[in-house]
Amino acid sequence: MSQMVGSQSIQFDEAPYILGSASIVGKKEGEGPLGGLFDVVGEDDKFGEDTWEEAESTLQKEAATLALGKADVKKEDIRYIFGGDLLGQNIATTFGLMELNIPLFGLYGACSTAGESLSLAAMAVAAGYGEHVLAVTSSHFASAEKQFRFPLEYANQRPLSATWTVTGSGAFILGKRRAKVRVTGITTGKVVDYGIKDSMNMGAAMAPAACDTIYQNLTDFQRQPGDYDKIITGDLGTVGQGILIDLLKEKGIDISSVHMDCGIEIFDSETQNTNAGGSGCGCSAVTLSALFLPKLEKGTYKRILFVPTGALLSTVSFNEGQSVPGIAHGVVLEYAG
Repeated sequence: MSQMVGSQSIQFDEAPYILGSASIVGKKEGEGPLGGLFDVVGEDDKFGEDTWEEAESTLQKEAATLALGKADVKKEDIRYIFGGDLLGQNIATTFGLMELNIPLFGLYGACSTAGESLSLAAMAVAAGYGEHVLAVTSSHFASAEKQFRFPLEYANQRPLSATWTVTGSGAFILGKRRAKVRVTGITTGKVVDYGIKDSMNMGAAMAPAACDTIYQNLTDFQRQPGDYDKIITGDLGTVGQGILIDLLKEKGIDISSVHMDCGIEIFDSETQNTNAGGSGCGCSAVTLSALFLPKLEKGTYKRILFVPTGALLSTVSFNEGQSVPGIAHGVVLEYAG
């Protein structure tokens, strides 16, 4: 029987379980509202390394290793890794996970990569291609600023619409062994471009893609917003959240009572000077691991829709005057008892 649902979704006949997860963040994230929930908070944002990029690789390696331990799974038992980051050629992932010596699929979905990696990992396990699969993503404030905007030494001013790239890595072990949370379905997003050309307003660029994926998920699964305890976007921030809610209302859907955004939850924008909120691959990954999965594991939430959002730009495309398209990937997570 086909597991395809609607035009963009999959409902798994044998839904894989999340056996364990881990979250490692930097000092600023540790000072935020969720600081006490993360597995590890670094005191030095270089994590003992010489460069920001090496620090991000260390984040990934440590998060993956910690998730393996929490899931009681040996690295030799991992069939595949689905991993990615924000840096060119996925260097944080490749250098970080190289020593694990596990077959790797390197992914790039910008800040939506946590959703992309979880989706593909769930597909691989559900299809029988791997007994245990690792999904891992990361971002680092300094390495991202260096690549996409300005070196930190430039001390450029940040507009109110800007988000703060999270320094952090989240890792998830998926498998067939029974656990308390299952990935029951996914909705793969499309590239959506509303013509936004402001690289400092990622929320506006990504909100239309989030709208498209959430609308498609509800349509494909024939659900209402209330069928989810929470619909959680990845990094829209306060600016993007407002746009998303308005766009869905135009389609006759009101998610305002169930919507949360990882970028809003991870920082206190007023005291931490993070403007619109947090962003980056690590933002949604660490917030899912630290805040939302425990609520699912306890049965506080029965079903959530996790929708990391990504802005698909590069320094090349932006400097050539291209717009900033967005993409969002939906992952349905349910309490398994």
